[in-house]
Amino acid sequence: MGTSLTTDSAPASSPGVLPATAYDVERIRAEFPALAQEIHGKPLVYLDSAATAQKPRAVLDAVARFNERDCANVHRGVYLMAARATASYEEARKSVQRFVGAESSSEIVFTRGTTEAINLVAQSFARPRLAPGDAVLITGLEHHSNIVPWQLVCEQTGAHLLVAPLDGRGQVVIEEFERMLADPSNSGRIKLAAFSHISNALGTINPVERMVAAAHRHGVATLIDGAQAAPHMPFDVGAIGCDFYAISGHKVFAPTGIGALYAKGKHLASMPPYHGGGEMIRSVTFEKTTYAEPPHKFEAGTPNISGAIGLGAAVEYMMALGREAIAAHEARLLAKATEALAAIPGLDIWGRAENKAAVVSFTLDGVHPHDIGTFLDGEGIAVRAGHHCAQPVMDHFNLAATARASFALYNTEAEVEALAEGIRKVQEFFS
Repeated sequence: MGTSLTTDSAPASSPGVLPATAYDVERIRAEFPALAQEIHGKPLVYLDSAATAQKPRAVLDAVARFNERDCANVHRGVYLMAARATASYEEARKSVQRFVGAESSSEIVFTRGTTEAINLVAQSFARPRLAPGDAVLITGLEHHSNIVPWQLVCEQTGAHLLVAPLDGRGQVVIEEFERMLADPSNSGRIKLAAFSHISNALGTINPVERMVAAAHRHGVATLIDGAQAAPHMPFDVGAIGCDFYAISGHKVFAPTGIGALYAKGKHLASMPPYHGGGEMIRSVTFEKTTYAEPPHKFEAGTPNISGAIGLGAAVEYMMALGREAIAAHEARLLAKATEALAAIPGLDIWGRAENKAAVVSFTLDGVHPHDIGTFLDGEGIAVRAGHHCAQPVMDHFNLAATARASFALYNTEAEVEALAEGIRKVQEFFS
């Protein structure tokens, strides 16, 4: 993760965007109305951004403007409101294009989120290419959304799932990932490798450039689950070289129910539609339907217009603030949180990867993670407790669950201290 305070380029007049001359977290927090509330009579300490992130005023205002002023369907109407809605929707696509580093906005497909994006690739790209005896390669670090779609498509085609293992620090054993690709018995059989950029459960950052290069050496296409990376670090799909990259809006401070799939144009051109209906067609007769060009071929029906506009506003907000500055701020929070929590007797931190994002999963001797979460809620502190939709990761460490504190661009060092103090209160209460 970078430590420079340089900023991404973005329009200086972007609504609600703060100048990124220095990282002023208190000014940033003022842009997020939800953070100003009290929970159980105490100031909210929101440490669950890996599940969903809060929304800045820039996003709230962009969605409100659409609903109050331009609420019309896109790509269809000839009247002014519809034209404005279409322009805003397609400008949001261009914002996502710049955010991920795609060559063209036609390589960006709006989806409901990372989950739908992965399912789209599984059914539209992988399924036609898989036959009995073929394989999809994933890793032991994956969220259920990057496991179940591949299990389904393997069941449908007679293919099977290969899983690269983890080490004791919660890192993919990259040498084993590469060995599985190079194994002569797998030659020509692995059709796709799918892996996360950052683990939601542990914060591990995968060396995705190395993994993509290894897959491509053996003619294997690659999909990256970027749901957790998108809010926390700069990246460029062109530099990474991946075939597909999926993100979720609600992780990057946008509304829920919206996301995006980046796909190389050559793949989108060859893939059949995932859904059928209006909008994604060029012409329809009872005998034959011809489809629109990508990306519209994959966006059947009336889309989540306000969500897409909110996503566009969110990524513009992040680019104006500066993703390297965000990463540097979160690296400081992670270092402080790791030191503070490691100093608490009886607390174990799970996931000690050398390269890690601002996620701390932990257990406390004698206290169930759900009890930790419930007690901390009484202190106004929001953390996640459970398996984090990553049960194989929990199984790797012989755990049923962990408590997880996940940090974002709006969190402060004072909130880290509040978390540590809250955990000490948990210990006292359950001792």
